[in-house]
Amino acid sequence: MSEAPVLAPSTSTQPPAAAGQLNLIRPQPYTDWAPQVTAEERAMLRRELEQGAVLYFPNLNFRFQPGEERFLDSRYSDGKSKNINLRADDTAVRGAQGSPQDLAGLYTLIRRYADNSETLVRTLFPEYIPHMMRAGTSLRPSEIAGRPVSWRKDDTRLHVDSFPSNPMLGKRLLRVFHNIDPAAPRVWRVGEPFGDFARKFVPKTHGMWPGQASLMKLLHITKRKRSEYDHRMLQLHDLAKADLDYQANVPQQEFQFPPGSTWIVFSDQLLHAAMRGRAMMEQTIYLAPQAISDHTHSPEAVLSRMLGRPMLVS
Repeated sequence: MSEAPVLAPSTSTQPPAAAGQLNLIRPQPYTDWAPQVTAEERAMLRRELEQGAVLYFPNLNFRFQPGEERFLDSRYSDGKSKNINLRADDTAVRGAQGSPQDLAGLYTLIRRYADNSETLVRTLFPEYIPHMMRAGTSLRPSEIAGRPVSWRKDDTRLHVDSFPSNPMLGKRLLRVFHNIDPAAPRVWRVGEPFGDFARKFVPKTHGMWPGQASLMKLLHITKRKRSEYDHRMLQLHDLAKADLDYQANVPQQEFQFPPGSTWIVFSDQLLHAAMRGRAMMEQTIYLAPQAISDHTHSPEAVLSRMLGRPMLVS
């Protein structure tokens, strides 16, 4: 794909008038990471999440322990990565710098967020437990706006998450976000439902040529063989980011997640763009596709219907 035009700064990030009716934010009353939830409430939460909504917890706060506020300073980042991150089985953080005491403190902070996030998901969605795997956890201490990145890596453009080198083979990307900045909101845009998005861009995608998945793995371009599902999803990610007319005119809404708030999304399904904000924590959970109860709206199901064949072949 040729280089995309630069997305010009906007004096207003409010959605166009035609987008005024879009509302994918679903506020929730829970204030504890292991809340008391009825079976009816769990069913409703699961249904809305799987249909592509944002589950928003305005008063679910992740609190600092004494001295941890210092880690919101970007000087603890090594400058090579936008995140300070912790892989599920690691005992030390990556992308950080500081004294041994600082690095140990960062590990403790991020590991606690990982534990809290997994507890929340297990409590709200017990049906997911046999199918879920904790992935990476990150602290993002740097301001989003104004960061110099290529158009493909520009997360201020609406996109669905897909990884060039790490094929998911149908695993869903369930993410728990938290605005840990004590003073400023985290500003997002969210776009139209995935099915509407796919109808616009899937006809512009193409399949892999014979042997491509094996060759990419052999050359270490990918960590494992890429499925057609991953191949199409990556193209959808790039096509959306490259289309500035789509970015400006698609039905969308802006939402400000205030300090101390939490939200849960399927980031491979929800069109989203992070516009402003300085400090956020994020937990990724990989979810096997059989965990999903309503396959009507999942990206794999939408692509399979549109292309007339299953995207995931065992």
